[in-house]
Order: sequence, then C-alpha cells, then structure tokens
Amino acid sequence: QVQLVESGGGSVQAGGSLTLSCAVSGYAYACLGWFRQAPGKEREGVARIYTYGDHTYYADFVKGRFTISRDAAKNTVFLQMDSLNPEDTAMYYCAAAHDAPRVPGSPSEYAYWGQGTQVTVSS
Repeated sequence: QVQLVESGGGSVQAGGSLTLSCAVSGYAYACLGWFRQAPGKEREGVARIYTYGDHTYYADFVKGRFTISRDAAKNTVFLQMDSLNPEDTAMYYCAAAHDAPRVPGSPSEYAYWGQGTQVTVSS
C-alpha cells in the first residue's frame, strides 16, 4: 500500500513563501496531487503532476503563484508556494492515484492520502 508523509507547513505572513514536501513510498502510482481544505469548506484540488512526462496542472486560484515538482529518484513531490495570502490558509494534503484520474481535480479519484500539514497565512 502507498504511504505519503507531508512536511513543511507552518505560519507565514501575507506575501511570504513556503515549500511543502511529500515523501511517497510503496508501489507504483500514475499521478500525485496536492489538495487543501479550510474549515467549513470542501477539499479542493490545488495542483497535480503525472509520473509520465511530468505534466502539471494548477487550479486557477494558485496559477502563477504555486509550483509543483517532483524528484522521481527520491519519490518526493514538492509544492512551492509564493505570494501567499490569508485565503490560502488550510490543511494541505498530498495524494496518489495508481491510474490517471478520470476527474483529475476530484479527491475521490485518489486512493492514498497523507495526514496533512497545516498552512496558516496571517494578514
């Protein structure tokens, strides 16, 4: 079974930066995604990267500010977050899908999840 462990969360001021990482272990996967969930809100897709060709996609609300990447040799995925604002405050999760998701931005397409890391952005 795939295991994922996030790290790098913390508290920053608006306009600051933070880098999240997710160590993945277990058998093969086709896609790695970052999701976030704020209190009272549904879990939403932030970014994803495919193991074939390293194709990446971003949600509109982070495009131009966040960058997803991976180190295949170390089975680690990263999320570089710049120009953070209070609306980015949430619990951030990484997830893995064995097959290419039919609905890539949907949490239900990912079978394996980490425990999450909290990101708090103050004004």
